[in-house]
Amino acid sequence: MIARSQNRSQSPSTLPELRERMTDTPHGFLILHGWQNHRPAGHWQHWLADRLTALGHHVDYPGLPEPDHPELEEWLTELRARLDALGGGTPAGGRRTVVCHSLACVLWLHAVARGAVPVPVDRVLLVAPPSPGFLERHAEVAAFTPPPLTAERLAAAATHTRLVASDDDPCCPEGAVAVYGGPLGLPSDVLTGAAHLNPDSGYGSWPSLLDWCLAPSADLPIRHRDAPRPR
Repeated sequence: MIARSQNRSQSPSTLPELRERMTDTPHGFLILHGWQNHRPAGHWQHWLADRLTALGHHVDYPGLPEPDHPELEEWLTELRARLDALGGGTPAGGRRTVVCHSLACVLWLHAVARGAVPVPVDRVLLVAPPSPGFLERHAEVAAFTPPPLTAERLAAAATHTRLVASDDDPCCPEGAVAVYGGPLGLPSDVLTGAAHLNPDSGYGSWPSLLDWCLAPSADLPIRHRDAPRPR
């Protein structure tokens, strides 16, 4: 069963800073969350979905099944359905972009390895993927340990795939560039002291990511982040 997307009812008038960024060519976005993520309002993915929707784009930000105890096969089934919807819902001439965080990054790798991306998308962003070692140490997500994959196969699933990670992510202590970026030939951005790039490390809003979604030539590294939550 397809999980229902979060309702998006904000118009550009509720976000005045976006009025000048309206476009005549809407694009399609699929935003995928990670483990133990219930799409909280303070997460940058929620923030991003609100603003892209307000700008008139086709946005799907689904709740994946049982995020605390995810099943790989269920998530893959959901992803395939969402990719079909992305292809059908993106207006003619619009780009199709997939934005993954955390466990959703390795979900994407599994889908690519299985040939489960029905039509190649234009852009994929992999944010803070957990390492195989981290996944193997946690029984709830051990099945998500990444499969063997080549750079060529990954490139066939998306015109452009990009990696963004931190230099101190506790979910990928080996370093995401060493684990994923280098072996898969991915353009990579490494942010300093950004941990798992979630609200706890100050990523409730992410203005430069919105810029990147709207303009492929935009720089992605963060220009501003919220104050980290007190411990």
